[in-house]
Amino acid sequence: MALDPERRRQLHAMKLRSIVSGFLESSVEEVVGTDDGASAKLSDGSVAVLAEERSNRALGGALASSARSAGEEIHLFAAEASGVLARRASLFSGPITVWEIKEDRAEQAIPITPLADRGFLDVPELVATLRQSGLEVVFEHGVIVGEVAGLEVARVVSDENGNRIEVGVGAHDREVFGLLHGDLPTVQAIEQVADVVRSHRLPGAEPHPLNRLGAERWLRAGLISHPERVGLSCLSAAAPPVERTNLKEAVPAVAKGASDGGGEAIVVCAVGIDLDLVPFAADARLLHNPGAELKIVVPERDTHQILREMVDRLVDPAEIIGIDDGWREWTSTPSVP
Repeated sequence: MALDPERRRQLHAMKLRSIVSGFLESSVEEVVGTDDGASAKLSDGSVAVLAEERSNRALGGALASSARSAGEEIHLFAAEASGVLARRASLFSGPITVWEIKEDRAEQAIPITPLADRGFLDVPELVATLRQSGLEVVFEHGVIVGEVAGLEVARVVSDENGNRIEVGVGAHDREVFGLLHGDLPTVQAIEQVADVVRSHRLPGAEPHPLNRLGAERWLRAGLISHPERVGLSCLSAAAPPVERTNLKEAVPAVAKGASDGGGEAIVVCAVGIDLDLVPFAADARLLHNPGAELKIVVPERDTHQILREMVDRLVDPAEIIGIDDGWREWTSTPSVP
């Protein structure tokens, strides 16, 4: 039986209190349990955070807790993804220690290197089919997908049956579509699904699951079509620093671009308040080009002060750009190169 949410939060708080007592010299003054872990204010003004769920996203919450405390020191405890957290912590100023929890002990975590490029299938004819069908073709960590305004409608799949294009919005939809329309020619199948998605990802479309999914990728697609909105001359989709596990997961969308003067830039898009956006964006820059300019793009209503405070703690500078809240009303986007 699953634990009651309130009970789970209480257990997270108790666990963090126990960890602080066992491994730090300071004592806990106040601790709050959350669904993903817990955070505590310590007697020396520092903060301690437990990353129990969605561990790789915990640094943003720790930075936010620190911003509300008297000191800058952070102790972040995690049993999983500690290497990723340590890598991201190194991109920020101030004392931030990531601890890896190992059974009855905690050790300082060692940063791991950014995710290596897995390479892509050499299937130019399938990529050409996606493009000729009017889709935006995106390459991410060995995966090739075709999108409509940032929403996946087709994917290149390789298995014992060979290389092929499967059509549908997500894995379940691809499976169902294949069972119902398996005899449909690929181009016709893509057109059928893409037309449905386009009807919901148009200016003025009524609210619908198909225009709520992947909002950050829709925003990226709009900026690829209009890079001048963020002061760039060109922009193309790029892989995130961590792999997306499913279509419903809201993962900031990454792009690479250049200004008229030739300077390189990394653009990271998000929609809604995401406390882990700045650490994620800094990690994306580290993956693609540590020396590039970093632009973090969100709708104007989402330019929360906490994001700016996190940016101020970055070792290398970045810019928060708030764009028109009506970005969904921009004109349709062309294929991603």
